[in-house]
Parts: sequence; C-alpha cells; structure tokens
Amino acid sequence: MERVIASALAAWLFSAPLFAAEKLDAKNNETPINIAANPQAIAKIPAGFHFVNPGYLTVATSASNSPPIGLWGSDNKTLIGSDPDFARLLADSLGLKLKLVPAAWEDWPLGITAGRYDVAMFNIAVTEERKQKFDFATYRADNHAFAVKADSAITAIKGREDVAGKRIIVGSGTNQEKILLSWDAKNRAQGLAPVQPIYLNDDASATLALLSGRADASFGPQAMAAWKVASRGQTKIVGHGPFRAWVAVTTKKGNGLDVALQQAINGAIASGQYNQVLARWGEQEEAVAASQVNPAGIVYQ
Repeated sequence: MERVIASALAAWLFSAPLFAAEKLDAKNNETPINIAANPQAIAKIPAGFHFVNPGYLTVATSASNSPPIGLWGSDNKTLIGSDPDFARLLADSLGLKLKLVPAAWEDWPLGITAGRYDVAMFNIAVTEERKQKFDFATYRADNHAFAVKADSAITAIKGREDVAGKRIIVGSGTNQEKILLSWDAKNRAQGLAPVQPIYLNDDASATLALLSGRADASFGPQAMAAWKVASRGQTKIVGHGPFRAWVAVTTKKGNGLDVALQQAINGAIASGQYNQVLARWGEQEEAVAASQVNPAGIVYQ
C-alpha cells in the first residue's frame, strides 16, 4: 500500500507546476558529456580484472528522482544527473561502455558485495565503517542541508538543540539519519523533546510532505536541497550538518579497481569535463582538486 501511495504522489507531483521549472532545466542537460579514453587509467585496471559485463562498466545508481544527483530524462527511461554524468566519464576513461543499473539505496551494499555491479554511485559518503567492506575513489565534497518551506517560521537549524521536537524527513540508512539520531539521543538525555524522523526515500513523496506541512524540515544532501531552492523557489536552506563528507565511487574491497577510478577522475579534472558536469548541475561548490583513494571517513560519536 505504501508503494502505491508513493507512486500516486509521484505521478501527481510530476503533473503539477511544482516540477515545471526543474524539468525544463534538467532537459537542457540530457546531452551526454563524453571524454577520450585515458591510457593511464586503463593501465591501472588490475591484470585479469573481470568486469560484471565484459566491455562495460556496470554502475548501480539511484532509481528515484533526486535531482541533481539522479533523475529520469524526458523520455522516462534514460537516467540523467550528475552521478550518471560522472559514471559516463569513468566508463569512457577506462575504455568501456556504460551500463547504468537503477537500484534502491538499500540495495547497493549487497549488490557490490555479491558482484552484481562493478561500482555504485549514490552520492555515497566515505565512512570508516564502510571502508571495512568497500574501497572508494572520491569525486565530490558534499555537505548535508536542512531545508524547510520558503514561508516556514524556522529560520535556522544550527545544531542538535534546534531539531528537538521537530518532524524531520530523512533517508533510512544514510549518514544524515545517523547524525539526526545521534543528536536526538543527546537531546533526550538532557530532557529535550524527541525528534520525529519521517522516512521517505522517494523524493516526490518527501517534497509533498514538506510543502503540505506534514513535516517541519528535511535533512539530506546539500546538492539536492540547493537544486530545489534554485529551480522551484518553494523551499529554503536553514542550516547544515556538522561536517562535510567525501562523496566517492564505491567498489568491492580489495578488487584493485579504486586506483583506476582515481586516475580516471583526475584525468577528467585535468581535461575539464569534470567541471562541465559540476557546472551544469549546480555543484561547483562541491568540486575536489584531486581524487583520493580511501581518505579518512566520517566517524560517528
């Protein structure tokens, strides 16, 4: 029943004026950005490495409409967005074709471990816990943002005391959820009102919940919050999480592909296509000077 409701909400939202400006802007970004094969990156692919689909880089990425990170194109069957764009640069650089596999956030860890995907790109942040099972090559530096309705009485969320007693949309299993629940535990210990997390991984349902007043705020990636503010004008950002996070291409621990991915990203940075992708999706503030393999990750207290 929940899936039926979510689908109905999504259909209603995408037929309403709410998405008109966003669809127009995104449609301008449907032309692929390509890059030449990078011999240095290809040379770093481990000898005898077996790609899931020979000749392809198979990339698991978001199946939900979460602009600018990932969304369906105007044909309703082509994935576009910054993560699909970066995935194409990686595949091109490695001399491979690109195979994008739409998946749910909850599916990528098992899919990588089981060998269904070569890499995952879901705006995945590097954490020390994740580094035990996966290898990472960074390509963005993301913050987490609190967003509210444009006419909300909430003007700032600067720390954990400010979330006490509020209904906050957050994704299950995300870094934002861990931050929110950690803050809530400390608030409760001090006798402050508890947070009410609202778990809506579908962006259309989350947007409707926020705009209809059924939630006080949302807590998610900065890039997504900024896109909504710029393209719709119905929300505003009122605060950020306690730290920035390295966003990285994620692959199976120890398979050796991470250094080839790093070289591919650095090549795209040097040749300019990396900045082209960031610019057309409004993510310039999240640029990195160079990709890192398995940098220090988030540690939750």
